[in-house]
Amino acid sequence: MNNKSMSDSPIFCTDGQQCRLETKLSYLTAEIEQLTNLVSTDTLTGLSNYRHFTQIVNQEVERSSRTGQPTSLIIIDVDHFKKVNDSWGHEVGNSALRLIASSIVKSIRQLDVACRYGGEEFVVIFPSTNTLTSIHVAERIRAAIERTPLVIHLDATDDTIEYFLTVSIGVSSSRGKFDRDDWHKLVERADNKLYEAKLNGRNQVCYSKVETEQQQMSEDEKSALFDVFDNK
Repeated sequence: MNNKSMSDSPIFCTDGQQCRLETKLSYLTAEIEQLTNLVSTDTLTGLSNYRHFTQIVNQEVERSSRTGQPTSLIIIDVDHFKKVNDSWGHEVGNSALRLIASSIVKSIRQLDVACRYGGEEFVVIFPSTNTLTSIHVAERIRAAIERTPLVIHLDATDDTIEYFLTVSIGVSSSRGKFDRDDWHKLVERADNKLYEAKLNGRNQVCYSKVETEQQQMSEDEKSALFDVFDNK
């Protein structure tokens, strides 16, 4: 984030001492904002970091238990990521992670919270969103990543190749006021489904059938849903 200058936030006052105090306060406020962003942002991808994730998911699950509105969560893991690092080096691996992060951000709404969970894992929190809706968005993310090439520059020949990444995704949702579990349980359920996706061949979205039994979505509702995400 760029530092604010006096020209960015002009302060007009007649009392010299008061003006200096207000100017100093403006700069201190900007500094606090910058520091807050630094401690809550993953520097490689620009997404929220694990620390910020734990704060937000705890708030959302607590809110969900009060209001009865579900909170959904997905965990995304890059398939065969070690192959990327081993074949082309860690800089290409970093480019792959940035590509994944970009694809996630383009596929979700502004109110959703995308975070780097650690290593090649990402997580997205969907406030006030049920399981079925989050499944459709998870599939949207999976498909977007699958069709977006990672362009790799080969130093030895000065050529480029396109490598297509895939991801496995696990989905879970809180159960509103009936859910007395904390956020760790929500993450654990999504992580279990992620493991299931890996075991079943990767490049897929896995979720609990029980959580979707009461949720049905017509074709019109699906279309309306994706219109929301397209125009986020």
